[in-house]
Amino acid sequence: LVFSLAALGLNILTGYAGQLSLGSAAFMAVGAFASYNFMLRIDGMPLIVGFALGGLMAALVGIAFGLPSLRIKGFYLAVATLAAQFFIVWVLTKVSWFSNDSSSGVITAQDMQIFGYKFVTPEAKYLLVLAIVTVLALMAKNMARSSVGRAWMAVRDMDVAAEVIGIRLMPTKLLAFAVSSFYCGVAGALYAFCYLGSVEPDGFSLDMSFRILFMIIIGGVGSILGSFLGAAFILLLPIFLDISLPWVAGLLGLPFSNATVSHIQVLVFGALIMFFLIVEPHGLARLWQITKEKLRLWPFPH
Repeated sequence: LVFSLAALGLNILTGYAGQLSLGSAAFMAVGAFASYNFMLRIDGMPLIVGFALGGLMAALVGIAFGLPSLRIKGFYLAVATLAAQFFIVWVLTKVSWFSNDSSSGVITAQDMQIFGYKFVTPEAKYLLVLAIVTVLALMAKNMARSSVGRAWMAVRDMDVAAEVIGIRLMPTKLLAFAVSSFYCGVAGALYAFCYLGSVEPDGFSLDMSFRILFMIIIGGVGSILGSFLGAAFILLLPIFLDISLPWVAGLLGLPFSNATVSHIQVLVFGALIMFFLIVEPHGLARLWQITKEKLRLWPFPH
């Protein structure tokens, strides 16, 4: 669910507004560390407000790194957001104030409490994440249907034509960066507080940014449902391969080590991304849509 929310944030930016970004994990790090510091330094800070403020700080950072999008686009913009990935992680590592002067740079999330109820068990934390993700997903769906979403799509399809018909490029692009970074920031806060409990800046690596990008490629670019399908696929496939590959190896009498299994996982990921880019660029969401349409007509194809 946490990665679904981060993928949703990236999908708003890449899928709807057409701005390529490779810094999603860095914005998650900003959200996690900002929420931690707000909860630490302001007494009585409500949990949800702390998460929202973490998201807002990520949005501000996203706007700052989104400014190059006014002049450059495509792969050049991807390189600019890649700079954000390295710069933000470097700042969080070097400036010890962000980690409350921790020598290792690791932060440990505070206890989560809303209206006196403490979220301690995994089930309670899951339900809290589910509620937040549901609300934000519904907001994203409504936003995509609104005039803002239509403006993003116009900029994505042809920014010159969008400007001609009266859409202001600067506010539209920066709003896309802000909303996307907000979603990633909230996802980072949930990742730190509800999932891991303690995180370090290096945990939000470039590898995580690429995983989030793969989620929207496999799930479907420009699709709310695709963000969830892609995240589920990317996270569940390694578990499935971990269970099935040793069983297949035992069946065929092949000597499979753990290293071999991890290499096969990478190969399968690469092959799947190539498959989706060539065969079905709209990803799992489009496949699901086609399946629904066929089932609606079955067994009377006429």
